[in-house]
Amino acid sequence: MTDILKCFSEPSVGGAIAFGVGLLWGSFFNVCILRLPFDQSIVFEGSRCPHCLTPLHWYQNIPIISFLWLRGKCGHCAAPISIQYPIIELLTGCLFLIMFLQYGPSLRFILYTTFASALLVTTVIDLYHQIIPDEISLSGIVTGFCVSLIINDISWIESVTGILLGGGSFFLIATLYEKISGREGLGGGDVKLLAMIGAWLGYKSIIPVIIISSTVGSLVGIVIMLSQRKDLKTAIPFGPFLALGAMAYLFWSQQILSLLFPFASR
Repeated sequence: MTDILKCFSEPSVGGAIAFGVGLLWGSFFNVCILRLPFDQSIVFEGSRCPHCLTPLHWYQNIPIISFLWLRGKCGHCAAPISIQYPIIELLTGCLFLIMFLQYGPSLRFILYTTFASALLVTTVIDLYHQIIPDEISLSGIVTGFCVSLIINDISWIESVTGILLGGGSFFLIATLYEKISGREGLGGGDVKLLAMIGAWLGYKSIIPVIIISSTVGSLVGIVIMLSQRKDLKTAIPFGPFLALGAMAYLFWSQQILSLLFPFASR
């Protein structure tokens, strides 16, 4: 038994397993991305073609391989299959591998990979539909708080403070912006997503995540406006930038805090 566990702890073996498991989860995440925005079940209905709705056989649902084997077309109606499916599967496999290399075969790997996966699914849904499902954000808030009771990376007080500071700050900004401009800036989904990030990463993460997401979001927004000749009223989903800021903080929290608050670390 010890030899088996040692084999899994080897970076090459464990990394390959993590990547393979990530591919499988990526297939499920595609289902979440497709169905959550429309309040469809992700548990009680099997995978099916989005065009003809024919249930897929298991061999038509193998991550990446099935897409290549079917040449990007449904095996029943020959309708084109979105390139999104293998891309998400590959991204998830890479995400699981990166998280394994960061945390190794540990409880932290499982927990933080869950957090990162939620951010990935949120990002894609927000890009497509400009919404952030409550099923992810609200359950993520509760889960993040529970995680603070399991591992000691942050205390439960830091988690609760992160929820209040994250959700509260964005709610205040959104309310003030709407009253001043007369139109919605930040959506309620962004408010709940930042509260979720605060639950997982603690109150210290809120300002860095806001700074990173706002900076990157502004730069991307400027590029989009200049390239597509759009104005300042163009709606750009902010969830992906919050997710980027959260992942950056997850990996480089100490460096980011030292850079933003150099005097506080002395």
